[in-house]
Amino acid sequence: MALENHSTINEFILLGLSAAPHIQAFFFGLFLEIYLLTMTGNLMMLVVIRADSHLHTSVYFFLSHLAFLDLCFSSVTVPKLLENLLSQKKTISVKGCLVQAFFLIESGATEVCLLAVMAYDRYVAVCHPLHYRQMMSNQLCKGLVWGSWGLGFLDALLNILPTMNFNFCGDDSIPHFSCELPSLFSLSCSDVSTSFTVLLSSSLLYVLGTSFLIFYSYAQIVSTIVSISSSLGRSKTFSTCSSHLTTVLLLYGSAFLRYLMPTSGSPMELIFSVQYNVITPLVNPLIYSLRNKEVQAALKRTLRKYLHYDLKKISPQNMMCN
Repeated sequence: MALENHSTINEFILLGLSAAPHIQAFFFGLFLEIYLLTMTGNLMMLVVIRADSHLHTSVYFFLSHLAFLDLCFSSVTVPKLLENLLSQKKTISVKGCLVQAFFLIESGATEVCLLAVMAYDRYVAVCHPLHYRQMMSNQLCKGLVWGSWGLGFLDALLNILPTMNFNFCGDDSIPHFSCELPSLFSLSCSDVSTSFTVLLSSSLLYVLGTSFLIFYSYAQIVSTIVSISSSLGRSKTFSTCSSHLTTVLLLYGSAFLRYLMPTSGSPMELIFSVQYNVITPLVNPLIYSLRNKEVQAALKRTLRKYLHYDLKKISPQNMMCN
């Protein structure tokens, strides 16, 4: 299916967040800083989890994949957004638009599945602590993670394949800063009913499936917490789940509200898109590092180890030997 044979429009115009030059300059500085902080925070999580043996457990195995997903999620949209904020010609090719939409769906669907897996992990840790290692074996954890990646890829493939037959004609402006699939439906001269049905069905399947698993897991967790007699024990148990629950609410809340709204380029639609495309990947490592004593201790050990290694390399004895 060659895209050139079906498209009368070769590129789209991304209208972005604002047309005012001084506001674009402000947005460029803001989003560049956010993107750099996002890269730094998530790379730090990946390095610390890999370098510190104390964090070689299932929960941090899942967390390392979440950090990598946040790197991917942010990198799909923000670099193009930064480019367009500096450019007079804010265009993206049809092929580039479909590729961006594919990776947005793939990253988002995989992250939704992974958050459901992490909810199940927290359920096992809180409700079955004595059997945690047996229930969450290395083989199962790897299977759950790669299953999440596989489902995300399948969802993206099923949604993008029908759009490759679209004829785009007439209006070539997308009232957005990225190529999200609903925005393309209104630009197509072709029948979009099949694509709309696939998107709606897959979205409902993901929403209902992952929401049920998360709701069931936290219902069992709350039931277990309530049964704990010690207030200190209840607080400690809840603290192990609060970071994950915060991440779930940030992603699910903004993404679901965005896709429930009609595609219009309204300010609220753009705000929700910025929330899950830009802000959530930034705050996830902050949530898990600032509120997690194990990560804080591991970060200190990692920094101490690398700083000690660097100091040894530049010690007077080594310099004299060189």
